[in-house]
Amino acid sequence: MIPQVPTYLLDRCGLEDSHTLDVYRANGGYAALAKVLGGMDPAEVIEELKDSGLRGRGGAGFPTGLKWSFMPDPQKDRRARYLAVNADESEPGTCKDRVLMEKDPHGLIEGILIACYAMRVPVAYVYVRGEFRHPYNRVAAAIDEARKAGLVGENVLGKGFDCEIWMHKGAGAYICGEETGLMESLEGKRGHPRPKPPFPAGHGLWGMPTTVNNVETLFNVPFIVDRGASWYRTMGTDASPGNLLVGISGHVERPGVYEIPLGTAANRILEDWAGGVLNNHKLQAWFPGGSSTGLLPASLIGLAMDHDSLKAAGSMLGTGAMIMLDETACVVRAMEVISRFYDHESCGQCSQCREGTQWLHQIFRRMENGRGRMEDIDLLESLASGMAPAKTICALADAAAIPTHAVVKHFREELEAHVKAGCCPRKTARTPETVEAGA
Repeated sequence: MIPQVPTYLLDRCGLEDSHTLDVYRANGGYAALAKVLGGMDPAEVIEELKDSGLRGRGGAGFPTGLKWSFMPDPQKDRRARYLAVNADESEPGTCKDRVLMEKDPHGLIEGILIACYAMRVPVAYVYVRGEFRHPYNRVAAAIDEARKAGLVGENVLGKGFDCEIWMHKGAGAYICGEETGLMESLEGKRGHPRPKPPFPAGHGLWGMPTTVNNVETLFNVPFIVDRGASWYRTMGTDASPGNLLVGISGHVERPGVYEIPLGTAANRILEDWAGGVLNNHKLQAWFPGGSSTGLLPASLIGLAMDHDSLKAAGSMLGTGAMIMLDETACVVRAMEVISRFYDHESCGQCSQCREGTQWLHQIFRRMENGRGRMEDIDLLESLASGMAPAKTICALADAAAIPTHAVVKHFREELEAHVKAGCCPRKTARTPETVEAGA
């Protein structure tokens, strides 16, 4: 049975017609927006977000209120200003934002409106992964509903606040999940990340002040405004307050998206929420927050799922996408797939990334196909060290290098066994008949 813990993010998702305005309003929807427009100063909203300690849910974990405060004072800088909502969700293993967009799109819209009010932004763009056709349609329909109800557009709720929200489909490029690549794509150009500085708050969309926030990040905002920062801090940890949507997949009994307090031990999530490892097999390895956070051994499954604990272990919370690999899985094969993905998705601007991702893929493929050499293991480390940290315009090179370092550190014996055997030892040790029998 799934543990009973305080929840709020998914509470409305199980309701019938949860995506409609009527159901949303019947369950407290847009009350936070009314509170904000009824008397809160924009600076007060930002301070409330700072006090809450909300950190971005897109992967970096940057404090949201602090990020909002970087937007220039409109009295001193009269340029146009924008909010870009990152609904690209391109990190392998990640599947949380689409649930919110499908089941509770008005929660996202209310978060967008409050964020725009706080940063005095009149226009927001929702950049949606191209494959997310149903979530895209749900959010687009909800925006139309909200516009007809006077919640989007001119004079929102009759309070003199103007805010328009527009939708934009991406084309399925991983690199467009990076905030500057996303902005380039929104402008109609190829999704090439931009060097920073300048940062988006000073030079973003069309050269104007811009803030980029993830879907889940904005979804938290109405709850914080409505219930207060002190309520929000009753969940999670001091440094990582609130709840997190964890998408757990791979070799588990109950894959899915679950809401858990930040700081919950990963083994509890695996056992109590996801029902344990599939077919009572043993856990071999796991990704804590998507493919770019790197494979960790089963011995570290007791780590707390929060920013600081995972950082101390040499990994990251990332997007909270937990991927579990049991004893039948081949970590070399997993890395061959991952490295192929990053090789394919590199935009090619930076030589370290363009060449490095290609070589990582070639070496892992060579190992998986029985042509690996013992010196390849040190070569993988050398290549990854030349790619990261922070040696390229964006973090894609880091995303390929981090799991490479992790597999060499934690699974060197597995790599060596592949080289010595000239094939995957797990394939020879576990025939189809023994796998079928659960041996």
